Amino acid sequence: MPVQTFTEEQVRRYHRHLIMPQVGSRGQKALLNAKVLLIGAGGLGSPAALYMAAAGVGTLGIVDFDTVDLSNLQRQVLHRTSTVGMLKVDSAEQTIHDINPDVNVIKIPVALRSENAFDIFKDYDIIVDGTDNFPTRYLTNDAAVMTGKTVVHGSIFQFDGQVTVFKPGAGPCYRCLFPAPPPPGAVPNCAEAGVLGVLPGIVGSIQAVEAIKLILGQGEPLIGRLLIFDALAMEFSEVKIRRDPACPVCGDHPTIQELIDYEQFCGLPPREAVGAH
Repeated sequence: MPVQTFTEEQVRRYHRHLIMPQVGSRGQKALLNAKVLLIGAGGLGSPAALYMAAAGVGTLGIVDFDTVDLSNLQRQVLHRTSTVGMLKVDSAEQTIHDINPDVNVIKIPVALRSENAFDIFKDYDIIVDGTDNFPTRYLTNDAAVMTGKTVVHGSIFQFDGQVTVFKPGAGPCYRCLFPAPPPPGAVPNCAEAGVLGVLPGIVGSIQAVEAIKLILGQGEPLIGRLLIFDALAMEFSEVKIRRDPACPVCGDHPTIQELIDYEQFCGLPPREAVGAH
């Protein structure tokens, strides 16, 4: 049931939002009625989930097949030493409910695949992509374009991070930015190259800001803009990105009209799980 009125506890919890003209009671109700899907409960998904939960985003779906490992705790702040060995979706639910019991956590402990992506995406307003591998990124993009879902995309590597928003019909998609994946092995992932533990906290928090802005209809989302963060230099820069009319998915005459085998497209063997930073 959509939230129509606030309880006394909710008025206290969301008071700092309720007194903001850009949010107010109407915006807070929009947040409580919103449904956001997180692809990955890792380094980027963790801060995004924490801040969206604290803000009162009413439904958070979490897709992650993995279990919590000790090596995750250097950056994946959804999880705790006490939840090592637990499914990440269970660990995430526990932490989120400790922060805000208002949030309905939908646990989806499966690998995102061509066979299930449409079914998983259909109930959500916004997709937050926190994955660390190209097959899942291309799959997320194509399924989002085909279902008209907006994706808040983030990526990290060592000291560098990027965030943008892909909104079908309003700007480019991931394939406009990266028409083809790099050759296998050309780009090491975070497990191979490492990542500064605090970096995903910054990038994932920006993803949360973008998702919340989209729900509220406030500000200028990062549509057609790639925000780049260099932690070593402590500098933000921005690159304009444009929709490609010849894009095979979102272009004027799309040639990809159904989901494909994304591991094969990226030249990789089949994966068993969604990888998250």
